[in-house]
Amino acid sequence: MGTFKDLTVYKKAFQQAMEIFRITKEFPPEEKYSLTDQIRRSSRSICVNLAEAYRKRQYEAHFVSKLSDCDAENSETLVWLDFAHASNYINNETYQHLYQSAEEIGRLLNDMLSNPKKYIGFLSKK
Repeated sequence: MGTFKDLTVYKKAFQQAMEIFRITKEFPPEEKYSLTDQIRRSSRSICVNLAEAYRKRQYEAHFVSKLSDCDAENSETLVWLDFAHASNYINNETYQHLYQSAEEIGRLLNDMLSNPKKYIGFLSKK
């Protein structure tokens, strides 16, 4: 049986969350309880909600609901990236890389949201 870790979207989201973790180590100390914590939390929540979606896959509506949570957390991450870039905490190259990564994650999540049965079957049969 496959797991959520077999999904391309999980692998990409996990990689992005780890990149954000490494980059935010350089953010100013005064951002510790705001921007740093928020962007780390939202990027990690994508992976966490995918794991929860996996456990809810026998109930399509619950599966889709958790995927919707993933998509919302991904959108939140995009906004925090905007703030980090506007505050000059990340350079344009890093911003573009992470932004494109989040957009790709969003496209993968939207495919899952549009075709839940395909993914429920993938996770159940593997």
